[in-house]
Amino acid sequence: MTGRLAISGARIFDGSAWHERKSLVIGAGKVKRIVPAGSEPDDARICPAVGRMIVPGFVDLQVNGGGGVLLNEDPSVDAIRTICAAHAQFGTTALLPTLITDTPEVTRRALSAGRGAAEDGVPGFLGLHLEGPHISVARKGAHDPSLIRPMEEADLDRLVSARPILPVLMTTVAPENTTADQVAKLARAGLLVSLGHTDTDYATAVAYAGAGARLATHLFNAMSPLSHRAPGMVGAALQTGALWVGLIADGHHVDPAAIAIALRAKMEPGRIFLVTDAMSTVGTSLQSFELNGRTIYRREGRLTLADGTLAGSDIDMIASVRFMHRSVGVAIEEALRMAALYPAEAAGIGDRKGRLSAGFDADFIELSDRLEVEATWIGGTKVHARAA
Repeated sequence: MTGRLAISGARIFDGSAWHERKSLVIGAGKVKRIVPAGSEPDDARICPAVGRMIVPGFVDLQVNGGGGVLLNEDPSVDAIRTICAAHAQFGTTALLPTLITDTPEVTRRALSAGRGAAEDGVPGFLGLHLEGPHISVARKGAHDPSLIRPMEEADLDRLVSARPILPVLMTTVAPENTTADQVAKLARAGLLVSLGHTDTDYATAVAYAGAGARLATHLFNAMSPLSHRAPGMVGAALQTGALWVGLIADGHHVDPAAIAIALRAKMEPGRIFLVTDAMSTVGTSLQSFELNGRTIYRREGRLTLADGTLAGSDIDMIASVRFMHRSVGVAIEEALRMAALYPAEAAGIGDRKGRLSAGFDADFIELSDRLEVEATWIGGTKVHARAA
């Protein structure tokens, strides 16, 4: 985008507070400032948004697919482009395409595709999330157990080498198949290490957080539960302030009451943030798809293997925000922060994404009063507009 643009007359949420009847001034892909409507710079082109809410774009750190594409089945730049575009319809302006446990060759191809997407500047591409294969068979979920294995030196070296070519590189691991020293090396290399798909005990999880693990993958799901004498991975995720914690808010993965309890329990500064864990069905009418040679079925808002095991989710980010607000009772401001500010901070990019403040990326959404996405902007360019 050349010149300056003012999104005018909207109600603007900057990530902290609302600004009534204001204009968001953007230029060179960045937020310039928020000004009263009618006092926009003389050289700014006016884009009316009266009656709409302007909020920070959503950041999703776990996206397996979308638009009919699953990264595991098509680890390519074109697939990443399709996934990012599919989720932009629902307000996601930055995401990590996620590779579920797969072979070393597919992992290599995904890393190569990530490099290509970064070089091409694919709108919405933030980096990659490798969910496995160094997880626990006991908490495998829909991951293929035949592909789960311990982390070897070659695996660690591949991840460390890939980190400089990607804006963000995240990996989900379990203590059962990694060592604390490996986690420390990954963290020192700048990777985001998340603990998940694990049956580990509380003390071990806390120790791995001390070694450098920064996040926990989809709270409650595929992890040792919280009980009164064995707090497990769930207890460590909530009690350890250093851990940022992803949550799937679709009404199927976690009961609303459990979500509310977790929100009250979470120690800070780490916070609970929203992830979709979305599969290829998002933005499509697909009723089934393939993952590692197995069929995943779409039924009544759930994605499952033939035996009923949940296999990712069939939800987008704006639907997750609505669920948190309407079903869990979270204030809309906090639900929006859980979808934008907190995941940005968890990923270490909270200095440029997740807020509408001067100097931040001009990633934002125009919402209706019914919390429907009317338009999505990435880097000051409109990438999606809802059909009239």
